[in-house]
Amino acid sequence: MASSFRNILPPQRMTNPPSGEHPEPLAAGTQAAGHSGRSRPHIGRNRRRQRGARLLANRTVRDSIVSLAGLVGRPVRNQSGLEIGRLVDVVCKWAGQEAYPPVTGLVVRVGRRLAFVDASRIDAMENSGVRLSSARLDLRDFEARPGEVTLARGVLDHQLVDVDGVQVIRAADLYLAAVFGRYCLVGVDVSLQSLLRRLGPARWRQTPTPDRVIDWGAIQPFGETSAGAASEVRLRTSNQGLQRLRPGELADLLEDLLRPERQKLLDSLTPEEAADALEEMDPEELATLLREAPPAQASVFLVAMEPDEAVDALRDLNREERSEIFAVMDAEKVAEFQRLLGYAEDVAGGFMTTSFIVVSASETISSVTARLAASDGHQEELDAVTVVDNDGVMLWDLPILQLLVNPPNTPIARLIGDDDPVTVGIQADVREVAQRLIDARRLSIMVIDDEGRPVGRIQADDVVDALIPERGRYHFPRLLT
Repeated sequence: MASSFRNILPPQRMTNPPSGEHPEPLAAGTQAAGHSGRSRPHIGRNRRRQRGARLLANRTVRDSIVSLAGLVGRPVRNQSGLEIGRLVDVVCKWAGQEAYPPVTGLVVRVGRRLAFVDASRIDAMENSGVRLSSARLDLRDFEARPGEVTLARGVLDHQLVDVDGVQVIRAADLYLAAVFGRYCLVGVDVSLQSLLRRLGPARWRQTPTPDRVIDWGAIQPFGETSAGAASEVRLRTSNQGLQRLRPGELADLLEDLLRPERQKLLDSLTPEEAADALEEMDPEELATLLREAPPAQASVFLVAMEPDEAVDALRDLNREERSEIFAVMDAEKVAEFQRLLGYAEDVAGGFMTTSFIVVSASETISSVTARLAASDGHQEELDAVTVVDNDGVMLWDLPILQLLVNPPNTPIARLIGDDDPVTVGIQADVREVAQRLIDARRLSIMVIDDEGRPVGRIQADDVVDALIPERGRYHFPRLLT
């Protein structure tokens, strides 16, 4: 059945849509069934409850829903019942803040031309066709205008993100209904049953399957265009839907989306949000994403990522691809990445991160905690800070917990242990690193050069990644948030 999904051109739009009141979310009801995306067993009870509160269950609305797939091609009649043409598409306002996009017009085939009928002329939309409120109509030629979208061409069979279900879906059918005196897009059907209904005899297409509808309030649409050129995706209610997703869930969506929709999702995220999601992606998928992205954007993502994660991603690109990205990257960052790429993948230098905090033994806890608070690095990755002497030689690896349980005026020198710090050399192989980490019972271990100066830190999950590279990346829970 996957072959039946069409590659549709970007949606057409129109200007000056009529305004109106925003409809309220529909009443709570039963769970939707038949989602076409991968199951997400980690969805929490609260998220399922939020989703259930928006499902299409209001009896009045359910009884009046109209299938877009069944409506397309049906007759459009005037007030006298005479057929004036056949419905080609339904136009909705797309650029506003309405949770349920209102219908603003129809595209009707009249003879050999496509005409536009304003929504104010619609008397009723039924599964058998459309009835207009006037016997006389001023049919204007249809022209694509910004701000609106044609549903059959621009949304049906396109990818959407169900931000409550955390999955990518395809619209097998769309449902329209009268809400507060106007017709609106109220639901999307993603079931195989609806797809089969569309592929079967014409008489099947008119029958909606409302028990398999996801309320449109739970959907994040992609594919908005402006004047024929792609623009940023419109995020409902100021990105609230996507902002509540965890990096791993965003990574799942990025892996499921096709290239145009994936790019629009990336455009909607901050570099830090995108970097966190990219670090959770399958290595092959991440390499594909970096190849697809413009070099300048790929550079921003890589700089925002943890250095070891960025280097892992760069290893999966060929030399020419890396050169294109390095050409638009800060020279100092390029030098750091090239240095790390120079180490073999299975030695400490090849999978360490250069993101760590160095403090002096002469500092106090208060000065160190102030520096940590002001740091723009990945504090959530930290489980310790590295203490060095005046020559930069490592003296101790101080757990963050020690900063929390001692008075703020405590000198760092007083917290240094009598034993040598637990470290590994740059060329230590992954099994040596793993054994040292296990013996020390630490979440991370420092990497030092021949002079004893710290050059990197290795987290426990980095060791697992290096030991089992074919399984993808593991990410242990972080100590700080």
